[in-house]
Amino acid sequence: MADDDIDTEGTEELEAALGSDVALRPSDAADAQSIVDSKIPADIRAKYDVISYRNAVVILAESRRAEFDELLQALREFTITTTMIRTAGGNESDIPKLLSEMLRPQNWFETIISGDLVVNLAWRQPIANARGKMVMTPQTKTITRERYLDGHKIDYVKNKVAFDLEWNSKDQTFDRDLFAFSTFFQSGAIDVGVLVTRSASLDPVFRQLGPALKKNGEIDTKDGVPRPTMQKFGASTTWMGKLIYRLNAGRNGGCPVLAIGIKPECISDWPPAPEAPAA
Repeated sequence: MADDDIDTEGTEELEAALGSDVALRPSDAADAQSIVDSKIPADIRAKYDVISYRNAVVILAESRRAEFDELLQALREFTITTTMIRTAGGNESDIPKLLSEMLRPQNWFETIISGDLVVNLAWRQPIANARGKMVMTPQTKTITRERYLDGHKIDYVKNKVAFDLEWNSKDQTFDRDLFAFSTFFQSGAIDVGVLVTRSASLDPVFRQLGPALKKNGEIDTKDGVPRPTMQKFGASTTWMGKLIYRLNAGRNGGCPVLAIGIKPECISDWPPAPEAPAA
């Protein structure tokens, strides 16, 4: 979708209603949508919202082509069902496992970064020599801060590309993910990160689905009343509005990030087949 084709009518009012930490459209910090459209195949853009920051899409397409192609193929094959959506589990549900099954065999591994900070100081100071004359003499000192980097984790890393999926976690999870991306990037461990979450366009689908399901397939109830599926996906969970807000604010530091939103086109049994006419 070109920049001029983005429907922004009512966006500011809707953002205000949703809260100050929601953004429904990228700011000037994002790359031009025309660049994204030129690098992302049309069949991927049909299934996902795609927004690029700090030239992420160019880096992937031009410098990390092999890894990019693997991610594109995984996204192309990624298909969910309405039953998966309705079933409890959050980020431990069957939906994130679909990508794991595709990426782990291709050596996309959970990776933790750690490291010590070694700081070398150098200066010159006057010191008396053997003759008692003050001479400017080089001095050095080394300071080591052990475990300066410790415990930052990314679910999928291959070579210098990071990838993560947040289906339905608390939205603060994005802060952790983006900080991890930034830490890996500043340390030279990655060149770019890719983060997938729910598109806002899924919300109308959630509202039309049947009641939420427990992990065992039984209907989830609250006070004896079936719980609507939409209640699982509140405004304070991980979705594109929460992610774009953070990327617009620069929470990714200097790390290039490609943000991807899962659209209804990823659901294999949606829209539902029309009922057969009565005989």
